[in-house]
Amino acid sequence: MIGIGGRFYQIKTDGKAYLIDDTMKTPFAEVIFFNPDTTEKIKDSIENYDQLKSYLNRLLPNKNVFYAIEIEGTFSYVKTRSVPGQHKPCPPLVKVAKNQIAFEFHQVKGTMVGFWCPAYVKGINVPGYHFHFITTDRKAGGHVPACSMQDISVKIDPISAFYMILPKSRAFDKANLTPPKPNELEKVEK
Repeated sequence: MIGIGGRFYQIKTDGKAYLIDDTMKTPFAEVIFFNPDTTEKIKDSIENYDQLKSYLNRLLPNKNVFYAIEIEGTFSYVKTRSVPGQHKPCPPLVKVAKNQIAFEFHQVKGTMVGFWCPAYVKGINVPGYHFHFITTDRKAGGHVPACSMQDISVKIDPISAFYMILPKSRAFDKANLTPPKPNELEKVEK
């Protein structure tokens, strides 16, 4: 799922973005009223995801708060993925990720949105960067494990507070919420 400009899209396993209505439910979401404090224009090429993270690290002064990030412009390459819908009883995330479908985009205009989370939230969220991409025409996208880009605009909104809503259900009360092993989480994110 990706939220941008007050609209939410589900990226299904066909790689297409579907506008969703207000009745749809999701097991997890991070949402913010985006109000960036920082805007940077970058004309140089960013060759890969690691280079992007290094660049962004220089723009994040406080590693103890959250950041919402929007990157808009021309992407010479974006690899995205989506996982199929799950049914109860839902398997662990590491098993779900084995069935993900990957998509590749070349020379496409679009927007990446995501968050940087501090290390101390491990178990509640994934520390570090997490991005989703959607094309400018809002027709395709997904979770981003790899990318390269040039002529982009980076906007950053620091977040010093968050509100978490937990389910009120028997299923949640009985769920095993032991965090995944570190190597399992890395497999899911890469």
